[in-house]
Parts: sequence; C-alpha cells; structure tokens
Amino acid sequence: MSTAEYKVTGMTCGHCEVSVREEVSQIAGVEDIQVSAQAGTLVVTATDAIDDADVLAAVDEAGYSAVRA
Repeated sequence: MSTAEYKVTGMTCGHCEVSVREEVSQIAGVEDIQVSAQAGTLVVTATDAIDDADVLAAVDEAGYSAVRA
C-alpha cells in the first residue's frame, strides 16, 4: 500500500469533495480517498506506488488545483 497527501485549492463544500473523489477514484489501483474541503486536503491510498501526475490530472479534471503536500 502506498499513501500520498495533496493540498487542493478551490474546494469550498461537500459537492467539491464529491467531484474530486469521483475523478480520483477512476485511477487504477486506488483503494481509499479522503477529501476535506475545509482543510483543503486529499489523501490517496493505492495498492501500488501513486503517480502524482495521474492524481494532479484527476484533480484538475474536477476543476481544482493540487500540489503534493
């Protein structure tokens, strides 16, 4: 298992969290996603090493921006 944390900007509500969760969940191997609009964080747990580019692209697709924390 591999876990990575990201700082996400632009999220303001539960709908934002759902949008990010839906996009990130499409990445192969992702097991768990924890998103907090209030804290501006995203924690992704996957079966193998997490490709930051995939996660950042998924967050971008959801309409937000992120950086590895």
